[in-house]
Amino acid sequence: MSFYDRHKQNKLHLIVNWIVDIAAVIALACFTVYSFGGRIEVSGSSMNPALNSGDVVLVNRLAYDLGRPGRFDIAAFVRPGSGVNIKRVIGLPGETVQIVENQILIDGEPLKVRGPLESVTIPGVAEYPIELGADEYFLLGDNHDSSEDSRFATIGNIRREQFVGRVWLRFQPFSDFGLIN
Repeated sequence: MSFYDRHKQNKLHLIVNWIVDIAAVIALACFTVYSFGGRIEVSGSSMNPALNSGDVVLVNRLAYDLGRPGRFDIAAFVRPGSGVNIKRVIGLPGETVQIVENQILIDGEPLKVRGPLESVTIPGVAEYPIELGADEYFLLGDNHDSSEDSRFATIGNIRREQFVGRVWLRFQPFSDFGLIN
């Protein structure tokens, strides 16, 4: 075999190795996303400006299997008869939540927030103190004037077992691709 033939064979071998490596990485990424996460299409405007109707987001299921939802997390949860919803975690287990004069109070103290949650004009049932149980959370949509969330009896407090996971990445539209805060 000539030097030229061995060189050509090495290049082909290198290309095949690259193709196999790339295919393995793609397969591992798909397995990871679909095993420990999920894909959800946002429906409605309740999470504007953070998320828009039609956005496709990835949800990290493992985050809440191994840990607990944290304040200000954007979380996906299941509501019987309504499918999956996405809202922001505001109240944590054992806390008392109330909305007074457009301000969110946690255990009687104003919640320090910036952005859309600074002024909540519709208190709903949170006009009166809501005591959260050991496994209950209070969730609000960022666009609270257009959000059906824990302020309304039809949703109420969300139990830990209702959580699907933490929303962490906007996948589509590709122009807005990126991590979600």
